[in-house]
Amino acid sequence: MSDDTQQTPAAPHSKVDDASIAATIIDLLSQRADTSSICPSDAARAVGGDHWRDLMDDTRRVARRLVAEGRVQITQGGEVVDPTEARGPIRIRWARED
Repeated sequence: MSDDTQQTPAAPHSKVDDASIAATIIDLLSQRADTSSICPSDAARAVGGDHWRDLMDDTRRVARRLVAEGRVQITQGGEVVDPTEARGPIRIRWARED
């Protein structure tokens, strides 16, 4: 009995630009309640597919830029943190006054 299934090799990793990552972060936040947040991996997965892990540093960097623009905030444990000092897991949410 022959197996007619064929596996397609994964597409080579193509460069994802910062604008695509930023747009994805904004889009994902727009789909959630104003009080919700996303994980950077949510955005990386959306733009990177199987290669999302390769985009984590880029996604965190783009999130820091969005913080500098006043569009989002980065939190840890529900508290806003300085993105240049954040280490470990972070969340991204809309910028707001608390």
